[in-house]
Amino acid sequence: MAAPFPNQAWADQFKQILSDSDAYQSAAQKWEGDLFLVIDGIGGLYLDLWHGACREATYTTDLTQRAEYTLTATMENWRKVLAGQLDPMQGMMTRQLRLDGNLMKLMQHLKAAQELVKCATKVGIEE
Repeated sequence: MAAPFPNQAWADQFKQILSDSDAYQSAAQKWEGDLFLVIDGIGGLYLDLWHGACREATYTTDLTQRAEYTLTATMENWRKVLAGQLDPMQGMMTRQLRLDGNLMKLMQHLKAAQELVKCATKVGIEE
């Protein structure tokens, strides 16, 4: 089911997988806020997440987009995340991923974040 990453087709598949995931929906019941996943110098994936639902998943090259949480990494590090080789929390601690947003608030939703990543790995990436 892999799709080219990053682009709108990938974002659409990710949104569908999130919508179909009971585990994500359950873990994210109290999540309120949007997320912008930025690939350095390329673009980003904007996610409008609300109580277990992904209301919007949009790929954009407009890197001025703002969200409650922005997670930025190189394409190489995003590929590692999507291949399940790099845990985003570990990536933040080792500065392979950069967070702009309230880390303490994000930590309150750790299970939701983990399920979000599991869903992203199901989309995979087309080489």
